[in-house]
Amino acid sequence: MATKVQENTVVELFAGVGGFNLGLGESGWKTIFANQWEPGKKSQWAFDCYNEHFPESTNLNVDVATVDSKDIPGHELLVGGFPCQDYSVASTLINSKGIQGKKGVLWWEIYRIATDKRPRFILLENVDRLLKSPAKQRGRDFGIILACLSSLGYSIEWRVINAADYGFPQRRRRTFIFATRDKNIQKKLYGRKTGDEILLKDGFFAPAFHCRRYEEICRVETVEIPDDIQAVSDRFHAAFENSGYCIGSTIQTLRVEAVYDGPRKTLGECLEHNVDESFYIKAEDEPKWAYMKGAKKEKRVSANGHEYNYSEGPIAYPDYLDKPSRTMLTGESSKNRSTHVVKDPETGRLRLLTPVECERLDGFPDNWTNTGMPQNFRYFCMGNALVVGLIAIMGRRIQEIKD
Repeated sequence: MATKVQENTVVELFAGVGGFNLGLGESGWKTIFANQWEPGKKSQWAFDCYNEHFPESTNLNVDVATVDSKDIPGHELLVGGFPCQDYSVASTLINSKGIQGKKGVLWWEIYRIATDKRPRFILLENVDRLLKSPAKQRGRDFGIILACLSSLGYSIEWRVINAADYGFPQRRRRTFIFATRDKNIQKKLYGRKTGDEILLKDGFFAPAFHCRRYEEICRVETVEIPDDIQAVSDRFHAAFENSGYCIGSTIQTLRVEAVYDGPRKTLGECLEHNVDESFYIKAEDEPKWAYMKGAKKEKRVSANGHEYNYSEGPIAYPDYLDKPSRTMLTGESSKNRSTHVVKDPETGRLRLLTPVECERLDGFPDNWTNTGMPQNFRYFCMGNALVVGLIAIMGRRIQEIKD
């Protein structure tokens, strides 16, 4: 049985450099415990950054699988941006431990901690492809997550949100999962309401992130999920849309699009002034960048000698400054097709984004990652991070439904 915990307390897993902590801190939450661990890395730069900014919480730099739930304080809200992996169930144990997932798959650590601590709320973040994985059994992995949380008495709602659709300066699309086991809040959000009412008006996400049906002919689809998690792993598949909810064994899902008429921030508004020469592209390298960014239709030869036709469309070169940026990836600043190249407004020359500009695109304060880590890892951290402002909105939304 869950014990009474202090209100507005948060435990953060897979903490990175603190996007959840920052956003929730803006909306009245206090993170009291966090864990961050980069497997196989001697230097734990992300943890060092987190620990420097948030020394007041208990911060662990260990494999989460080694953390005993008894050492995690009681908390009202459990959060984390966990990796998208293969969540299939390896075996059903005969003893009381129940389901065991594949070793090293981090979803099962969230499930273990949620089972043991039973927080009132859970808020998770993942890539948008989570809803469709794996390719050979579409929807199975997300179905496992829903079945696991439902088995613990949670009502779950999800939404794929593109930050740029709500005024932020980056087209960053992520799946957000909200869950609550509070009976009164379950009744407030989901009791005696249609799928349309929940997903378009009264649920967790819609009041904060306004939306409408993607097409007027689009309707809520209902899916039944097995109670047995092993059965979900073995047989379940579903076409999950970008919004939906799960109550008990019933899932309802609907494709929606954003409705927003507020201010919109652009990539150009995030640029620094007087940028150091090291960020500028050398004149002799410009043709290589133009080739990488350009459209291609050409014959190529594979490693085994097979000749094939290769084609790809163009990427804006340089990137548009009057629009939100493309999604940042972990390889930002390296010489590859996805790296942003901008025409500096002051010099008219082509250059890469600076680490500070990448921090701004994710909503972090300037020089947040300037804590001793190498410059390429600063880019890596921002390519992994979430948009802080979205979390602040969700934090306020949870406070609102508590009142």
